[in-house]
Amino acid sequence: MLQNEVLKNIEYRRAVFQANYTDQEVTREELLTILEAANAAPTHKRTQPWRFVIFRNEGLIRLGDELARIYKSVTPAEKYTEATEQNMAKKATQSKAALAIIVDYSGDLPEWEELAATACAVENMWLAAASIGIGGYWATPGLINHIGPFLNLKENQRCIGFFYMGHHESEPREPVRGPIEDKIRWEE
Repeated sequence: MLQNEVLKNIEYRRAVFQANYTDQEVTREELLTILEAANAAPTHKRTQPWRFVIFRNEGLIRLGDELARIYKSVTPAEKYTEATEQNMAKKATQSKAALAIIVDYSGDLPEWEELAATACAVENMWLAAASIGIGGYWATPGLINHIGPFLNLKENQRCIGFFYMGHHESEPREPVRGPIEDKIRWEE
C-alpha cells in the first residue's frame, strides 16, 4: 500500500480522551490552524454549513456547568445518578479546549448533505489536531438536543456534538479495522 505522511495520519488518527491530556494549553493559534483545516472540507454548492463555538478556560467551566444542569433537568429520577451529573461537567473541565459542532442548514440542500459536509469538516479538524500532537474525540451525548439555547443557536442550526481536545503523550495505537476486502465489491 502507498504510504505517506497524510495516509499515515489518516490511518493512525484515534480518539484520545481526557485522562490522557497533559496540562499544556491548546492555544488560540493551534485552534485556528485546526479550524482552518475544518474550513477546507468539501461542501455541495459551497454552503459551508459547519459552525463551531470554541470553549477554553472559563468557557469550559460554563460548558461543564450547563451540561450538568441539562443532565439533571432532563434525566428521569429513576435513571439519574450524581456521578453521571458530575462526569458531564468533568468532561468539559478536564479538556483544554472544546468545540460545539453545529450544522447551519441552508435550506438549499437536503439536510443529510449539510450533515455530511460538517462531518467532513470534523474529520479534517481531527486529522489536523492529530498532526500537531493534539488528541481529541467527538462526543455526542443526548444532552446536545437541549443545548441550543445555551449556544444561542438559530432555528436552522443544530448542535451535533462536542469535540474535546488536549495535548497528550499517548503512544500511537495500531489501527483496529477489518480488512477492506470484506467491505467492497468490484464491478469491472
